Amino acid sequence: MTEQLLRSSFGAAATAYAEHRPDYAQTAVRWALESAPGLRVLDLGAGTGKLSATLAAVGADVVAVEPDPAMLAELRRAVPAVRALPGSAEAIPLPDGSVDAVLAGNALHWFDMAVAGAEIARVLAPGGVLAGLWNIMDDRIDWVAGLERVSGSAAIGPRDTLSSWRTATADMLVPSTGLIAGFGSAEQVEFPHGQRRTADSLVATLATRAGMLVMPEEEREAILGRIRSFLGSRPETAHGEFTLPMLTGVLRARRS
Repeated sequence: MTEQLLRSSFGAAATAYAEHRPDYAQTAVRWALESAPGLRVLDLGAGTGKLSATLAAVGADVVAVEPDPAMLAELRRAVPAVRALPGSAEAIPLPDGSVDAVLAGNALHWFDMAVAGAEIARVLAPGGVLAGLWNIMDDRIDWVAGLERVSGSAAIGPRDTLSSWRTATADMLVPSTGLIAGFGSAEQVEFPHGQRRTADSLVATLATRAGMLVMPEEEREAILGRIRSFLGSRPETAHGEFTLPMLTGVLRARRS
């Protein structure tokens, strides 16, 4: 299965993505921005605007860039106050030095950093910050670890849990990935977060993962059925609403 196929899978599920994907912890966003020279922020690979909304809530001056037309339409509907442009990490439609920070919410792993690294550096002001954010499940919690086991990697992959996200993302901002010289060492920190879910809405959330979207329908339904059965068997998730224990993990580097 190619990265391009996975990367392009979200548009068909844009409405479900907008409805079911979580936002980002404000504490995580503030930490990502704390060393930036200002609050002009590019939300790159912005999807349906989950991160853009959080950035706006903490007072950032946000511009969002998203390549998929269906995702971009949802973004404009959900966060109409944010300037939203078609474009990609590899071709950013902004002038040189025009933003103080570039943030990517659950998107940095899709970028071709051999090209995107230079583009990101181009639009960043001196001292600007690049940060990737991922919403990750707290698999220190017993039932969350059990959910990971029954779901498989297409629904809950290595970037999706506390136990593995650091290893899965640690090398994304080092020179070998194509990010041009001039950035300091990357830092990784997690911040508490959570999402109110029911068993049905958590199944719907997991169904929006790229690996699930490109899977043959029969296989996808079998996995979602296993997840429904598991959630129905656990006292924490069988009845009504619950909080999915999460964290927002941040990988941050600063341009020198």
